[in-house]
Amino acid sequence: MKVLKLGIPKGSLQEKTIELFQMAGFNIYISPRSYFPAIDDSEIKVVLVRAQEMSRYVEEGILDCGITGEDWILENNSDVIRLAELLYAKRTLRPVRWVVAVRDDSKIKNIKDLKGKRIATELLNYTKKFFKNKKIDAEVEFSWGATEVKVRSGLVDAIVELTETGESLRTAGLKEIATLCESTTKFIANKTSYKDRWKNKKMEHLLLLLKGALEARGKVGLKLNLREKDLKKILKLLPALKKPTVSSLTVKDWVACEVIIEESQVRNLVPLLKEAGAQGIIEYPLNKVIP
Repeated sequence: MKVLKLGIPKGSLQEKTIELFQMAGFNIYISPRSYFPAIDDSEIKVVLVRAQEMSRYVEEGILDCGITGEDWILENNSDVIRLAELLYAKRTLRPVRWVVAVRDDSKIKNIKDLKGKRIATELLNYTKKFFKNKKIDAEVEFSWGATEVKVRSGLVDAIVELTETGESLRTAGLKEIATLCESTTKFIANKTSYKDRWKNKKMEHLLLLLKGALEARGKVGLKLNLREKDLKKILKLLPALKKPTVSSLTVKDWVACEVIIEESQVRNLVPLLKEAGAQGIIEYPLNKVIP
């Protein structure tokens, strides 16, 4: 039997990725002592891999496909196919930035001031390339962790660190002086695997369901009944992905209306719909929305 070898990121993305797969219809079961989670699809073999290493294993063909950040693809200079960006509308898997940060009281104001200075980061190769392209001769060293502490304690002059909002850096008494790159979560594939007809189709089907689950995040379905004479004013109230679905009821002069909307809109919309003549209003959750 043919099997697709899929890499799931171990660490910060792990929980959200498994949640996404569950919404897409795949249940993944992880044992704390195993790097090979079980999945309720016999055609998929799941392997837990650190996001930092994912693109390398996919490029080498050890994995057919996997999920990792654009930053680690750049760091490893990996030759892989970027099939899709897995970014939740509600920013559950949000973009992150790699930034240069120094102490608040530092005399370093911009990256040119880092000439001859020491910089610590986990994103070693890309950071070296960045400063080389800027023709800034700085000493860049790998950091195994606690990077913020190193600059605060004076062990290094600056750090290149991952951040979403910059709040954690500000709380640590640091300030950003430059952004190296922005990264989002990517579904990547091995080039040879993607040429395989069966694996290609399996990946495309998997992505269709994952994208449908992403599209459904933060949205709900709304059903309601109304008199035909109230339809025009009801439709003016309803926001929709496309257009509301309207169908006739067995009761004369009544119709049913169904729409997909942002969940945050429901609490304000329902009272207005009720006032406009809507009855039998039902809100229901969504797992997937296939455009």
